[in-house]
Amino acid sequence: MNELSPIRTDDAVEAPRRRRGRGLVWFLVLLALAGGGYWAYRTYVPDGFKKPQAQQAATGRRGGGRRGGGGEGPQAVGVATVQKGEMPVVLSGLGTVTPLATVTIRSQVSGYLTQIGFREGQTVKAGDFLAQIDVRPYEALLAQYQGQLLRDQALLQNARLDLVRYQTLNRQDSISKQNVDTQAATVKQYEGVVASDQAQIDQQKLNINYGRITAPVEGRVGLRQIDQGNYVTAASTGIVVVTQLHPISVLFTLPETVLQRVMDRLRAGATLPVRVFDRSDTTEIARGTLDTVDNQIDVTTGTVKLRALFPNRDDRLFPNQFVNARLDVDTVRDAALVPAAAVLRGTPGTYVYLLTAEDKVAVRPIEIGESDGVRTVVTKGLAVGDRVVVDGTDRLKDGAQVRVTGGRPEKAAGPEAEARPATEGEGATAPARSEGPRQEGQRPDGQRPEGERPHRRRQQSQNP
Repeated sequence: MNELSPIRTDDAVEAPRRRRGRGLVWFLVLLALAGGGYWAYRTYVPDGFKKPQAQQAATGRRGGGRRGGGGEGPQAVGVATVQKGEMPVVLSGLGTVTPLATVTIRSQVSGYLTQIGFREGQTVKAGDFLAQIDVRPYEALLAQYQGQLLRDQALLQNARLDLVRYQTLNRQDSISKQNVDTQAATVKQYEGVVASDQAQIDQQKLNINYGRITAPVEGRVGLRQIDQGNYVTAASTGIVVVTQLHPISVLFTLPETVLQRVMDRLRAGATLPVRVFDRSDTTEIARGTLDTVDNQIDVTTGTVKLRALFPNRDDRLFPNQFVNARLDVDTVRDAALVPAAAVLRGTPGTYVYLLTAEDKVAVRPIEIGESDGVRTVVTKGLAVGDRVVVDGTDRLKDGAQVRVTGGRPEKAAGPEAEARPATEGEGATAPARSEGPRQEGQRPDGQRPEGERPHRRRQQSQNP
């Protein structure tokens, strides 16, 4: 390059050298900072904090977690002991509260409603006054029919006297036999008219009695359906509804497969108790007894209806209320009982995980009987005193080592128990692990005696 070139040769050569020099300086600075940080970590950070990190790293290298390589030890499970007890055989079904009598009060005569003798919601007894219909038209008809009866009775009396005279003359051969027979027929005719008049009189008296409406059964009066002053038509206008509440019944259904068991108990003369619960099936409402079973099975649903009676003294059962009925059919005595949570279903059928003496589990096929949702009867496969797993069964397999955390009494917590660090999953944190016994020369929280110079500690083994 000539001397007139605008680019200087010495600048072009020195620029790359300066850049390489600055990069080398920055590299050395970063390397020094890293070394200082590592020295500070080894010197000032407590060993109790470094040990859990080393354990977590080692656990991760071995496959980490219970699912991978079992680095956290045996599976924690809860157990329960098979006990001997009684299991009631309970059949459940949906039911409806049904009154034994629901009567719609209607007038049997037509007329104006002149009086209301009840209060809505009132409890009435049989024969209590409810309403009054205007009966003056029927009283007038009664007087008319009574007058007709008197006239027809007089005609009948005269016909009877004439018949006696005709019979006397006939014996004297004064009149013919035909006249006697005709008079006898006239007497019979008047007797029929008198009987008809008497029937009409009785009908009007009955209508007058119908004008006073009374309660046919004991029960609770509902809402009034017609007001005073309205015209009531016979057998068509409802006045009020009376519902019997004491006693009251519940109609519920059961599947036909359990019908024979219920009928056997009834034929044996047993009184079967029935309990009813609310719609959520959590709160017991009342207790009663089974009254009767329907005489046929519903072919569309395969169920049979049953009726249970309840005193209902506290009026907790209300007509048409939806309830859940539970019929106590029998009681299984001296049965082996296990919690329902211990019973599993899978390839072996129905089985449980049985806890052995070596704190291992074994798959044990069983046969079960009755269950109330909390406990289950085991008819075959277990004995009283066996321990079965009720919690933590989702990751178990036959022959697995387990650690019991529930179902047997725990040791009393003492100073050693308080100092023992909790395993992961029991709520322990990393700093809590440093509360255990410290090795010789180690101070809590990395503190040093006053005047002691910091020095680098010998590395301790990090592997558990």
